[in-house]
Amino acid sequence: MKDAREVSTAPLVALGLLGGYLTARETGIRPLGGVVLAAAGAYAARTWYVKKGWPTTSALSLGYLGGFGLSHPLAKKIGAWPSVLGVSAATAAAAHFAVDKG
Repeated sequence: MKDAREVSTAPLVALGLLGGYLTARETGIRPLGGVVLAAAGAYAARTWYVKKGWPTTSALSLGYLGGFGLSHPLAKKIGAWPSVLGVSAATAAAAHFAVDKG
């Protein structure tokens, strides 16, 4: 496993949200999408903790899970793909500016 200080988390966050959605959609097995979401989130959180500590890790983790939760009602208004792409972009940007950029 790559050293936590060398991991860029913005792509992981996007992978977790987009990959989790796509996995659930294509397989029809929603829990499998959840596994992708959780694995990417845990790997990102490991780096957040090592680089910035608990406060940033907690905030970004809540944003990651909040984005996942928000994508569901948002999808009913704007469609599934725009919703997932929007929350993925916002969450990845937060990870980039809070941890990766620094």
